[in-house]
Amino acid sequence: MTETVTPQRTLTVALGDRSYPIHIGVGLLQQANVLMPYLAGQQVMVVTNDAIAPLYLETLCATFPDHLDVRTVVLPDGEQHKTIEQVGRIWDALLEAGFNRRCTLIALGGGVIGDMVGYAAASYQRGVAFIQVPTTLLSQVDSSVGGKTGVNHPLGKNMIGAFWQPKAVLVDTDTLTTLPSRELSAGLAEVVKYGLIRDEAFLSWLEENMQALRNVEPVVIAEAIAKSCQIKADIVAEDETEQGVRALLNLGHTFGHAIEAHQGYGNWLHGEAVGAGMSMAAMLSHQLGWIDDAALARVQAVIESAGLPLAAPANMSVDDFLVRMRLDKKNIDEKLRLVLLTALGDACVSDETPTATLRDLLQRYPRD
Repeated sequence: MTETVTPQRTLTVALGDRSYPIHIGVGLLQQANVLMPYLAGQQVMVVTNDAIAPLYLETLCATFPDHLDVRTVVLPDGEQHKTIEQVGRIWDALLEAGFNRRCTLIALGGGVIGDMVGYAAASYQRGVAFIQVPTTLLSQVDSSVGGKTGVNHPLGKNMIGAFWQPKAVLVDTDTLTTLPSRELSAGLAEVVKYGLIRDEAFLSWLEENMQALRNVEPVVIAEAIAKSCQIKADIVAEDETEQGVRALLNLGHTFGHAIEAHQGYGNWLHGEAVGAGMSMAAMLSHQLGWIDDAALARVQAVIESAGLPLAAPANMSVDDFLVRMRLDKKNIDEKLRLVLLTALGDACVSDETPTATLRDLLQRYPRD
């Protein structure tokens, strides 16, 4: 057992009796006291992937006392494996181990693992406890918080799933030291998103500190994670099941999900597609007269400075985009709903974009 150490920072997602903490700090994977209070019973299933397992699985499992029944499942890495078949492997392991309703699932990995483990927990015996231990920047600032779980379908991303909140989120910033630079940039897309939709001052801070973020400087990266998680926690507390303001968290995602689905899951990282998608949303907002030239230039500059692509895939036609975008979960009554910018730090959901305007944007948008 390792020595007890208090986490550096703790935030709360306020959902009444389902509220839960987000612990953010250095070396938290080695601190058993952080996770123990959130275990529902004696049975623990840690689910990770074959990229993360060699790095952190042994460290995490070593923190649990001997009286717990700790099992592990190692799934293949990659967005292309975010399928119902892989969730089935988690269910198989739970059933084979005889795990009951007081078991706890722990998701150790990025957003793909977190989403699948959450969905497995939501559906196993109609709902069991789970804990998020995100190891990528994208999952630390976005997918681990808020209770969205699920899997992809060949026709659309995250189309099958459930809202199921974790009991706790454990963010160990040490895990970012092993994260490839491409994955780090993908996570920065979601960080930039928070500034664009909610907080221009945070956006300005990101513009000033982007190089330090890309260098994973500890103080700066911890501040970005905490600020991002706080913004998301506030929005989730206000609108847990995305009936209103939570939809703003999808800035760039309607365009981005279309890119991911068309290109084949995993060929573009989620954050890369969202980066290009946010640029497209900003250009459309500019085309509608909602933001000016200077604001558009700032959006595109901060996305590019994060190491993200601005151009859309060369092989995607206007109709390729529209077919995929019409499958977006935000759409209601066959109306395409887009998250657009009304100013830097302010956004809205609109279903009033004329099809001709959208087609023109997609036609003119740069391809690479």
